[in-house]
Amino acid sequence: MSDSTTRIVLASRPQGAPVAANFRLEQAPLPALGPGQVLLRNRYLSLDPYMRGRMDDGPSYAPPVAVDAVMEGQTVAEVLQSQAPGLAVGDLVLAPGGWQTHAVVAGDAISRRLDPAGLPLSTALGVYGMPGFTAYSSLIEIGKLQPGETLVVAAASGPVGATVAQLAKLQGARVVAIAGGEAKRAYLETLGVDVALDHRASDFAGQLRAAVPDGIDVYFENVGGHVLDAVLPLLNDFARIPVCGTIATYNARGVAQPGPDRLPALFSQILRQRLTVRGFIVHDFKHLWPDFERDMPQWLRDGRIQYREDVVQGLESAPEAFFGLLQGRNFGKLVVKLD
Repeated sequence: MSDSTTRIVLASRPQGAPVAANFRLEQAPLPALGPGQVLLRNRYLSLDPYMRGRMDDGPSYAPPVAVDAVMEGQTVAEVLQSQAPGLAVGDLVLAPGGWQTHAVVAGDAISRRLDPAGLPLSTALGVYGMPGFTAYSSLIEIGKLQPGETLVVAAASGPVGATVAQLAKLQGARVVAIAGGEAKRAYLETLGVDVALDHRASDFAGQLRAAVPDGIDVYFENVGGHVLDAVLPLLNDFARIPVCGTIATYNARGVAQPGPDRLPALFSQILRQRLTVRGFIVHDFKHLWPDFERDMPQWLRDGRIQYREDVVQGLESAPEAFFGLLQGRNFGKLVVKLD
């Protein structure tokens, strides 16, 4: 058992890109276990782009992390003590354990109990968890993809993008997948996409145009920036754009950007081409979770969906790994192994 935790807290709010000084590694006592609570030992910590938004105190869909509070994050954890009905010592669970080795949380905050004999535990943080469900649910609710249509997905070597690409192929679409760097581009080809592109190529916009001779029906947005600039002229009428993320601009929130104001032109295009552009949070589609929980494990066992993980060792590695995530250095779902 443990009466303390090693944790990483938000030491200060970043101005632009986060730096090491924005985090602090420390030891802290754990509160006594109360009714309905469990004591957890975190085994895996998920690092995700949304965490950058939690570091700011501006308007968002969720409250920010308070300064001097533990950084938020989903974990795969083992129950060490329990005063929560239905949760027993030794259970493996998906929980809001945060950037720390141990945590006391409410039992009703536990998302799922995990089967140690099933899929690898870390998949609950990736392809069989929030990122995988993000891809699955938004393609259904927003993408409304039809066989024979063309889908383009950015950041396609990441956990959401790679799942989008493969699900779209399962649905009979033509898929153009985009990532940064030759190694990631080559990996995309192993997923069975029709065309894999490197957005760092000097002639990327021309390559994308050649890859979509019939235009783009669905663009799954994870990036923004110059990838979006290349996509916009190629959209078909009635194209759908699920906006999952804009990681290219996460560090520029609240900072005036150089160049002309292109918003009027974008809105004109949305009107003229009757585009559907919809931002979403994965919790919007929780009614689809039972279908996902039925479909995804079978696809993984059958080899119809592949996944890749980028595992780093030790809690102290989390900040540097997070910086790399925001810069596109990770290759696959980024997970911190805490054991």
